[in-house]
Amino acid sequence: MKKILTVTVLVFYSLLQTASAQNDPKAKTVLDAVSKKVNSLKSLKASFALNLTGGKGGKVNDSKKGTVSLKGQKYHIELSGQEIICDSKTIWTYSKETKEVQVNNFNPDEQNMSPAKLLTNFYDKEYRYTYIGERKEQGKNCDIIELTPLDRTKQVTKIELMVDKASSMIAGGNIWQKNGNKMQYTVSNFSPNAPIPDTYFSWNPKDHPGVETVDLR
Repeated sequence: MKKILTVTVLVFYSLLQTASAQNDPKAKTVLDAVSKKVNSLKSLKASFALNLTGGKGGKVNDSKKGTVSLKGQKYHIELSGQEIICDSKTIWTYSKETKEVQVNNFNPDEQNMSPAKLLTNFYDKEYRYTYIGERKEQGKNCDIIELTPLDRTKQVTKIELMVDKASSMIAGGNIWQKNGNKMQYTVSNFSPNAPIPDTYFSWNPKDHPGVETVDLR
């Protein structure tokens, strides 16, 4: 599930170069509006739902719900017994089932799709984007943007973003991968400028007695 989150968690940031001539100007206008809106916020909280399907023989079918909090490059994701916490320097991945937390260095250049990255104009340097049209999703009138990676070695082959026309926020979308998996996601319950203490974006062992630490740095 950590892999799913790093591949999307578009979701959130949602909550979000080749030469500009290769891209759709209307799509860029929509995406720039999302970036401008999100970057104007001091913090953001949202709920999301993920549904993963596909795999060999179409046997994969997994649904999860969670929440994401964002403050600059810092983020905290809670998802079905797992937490992923980043203070912009370190990433902690905590499994409640195994009572284990893995610790890694945060490197923004190695993040395929972190929440903070999705809230910036990551698409300008890494994706070719096209305006597909309008569609009603979850009762919202949405602009649909299709992104394809410039780097053909990436696991992701295509991303479809649904941007709420009324709020300029990402309402959801779809992500396709080379292995045949497809992830559908929806984003809801946005709380802009939510009061979130910085301590929420770091791991405190005292709050988690009995949890084993695996330091991979």
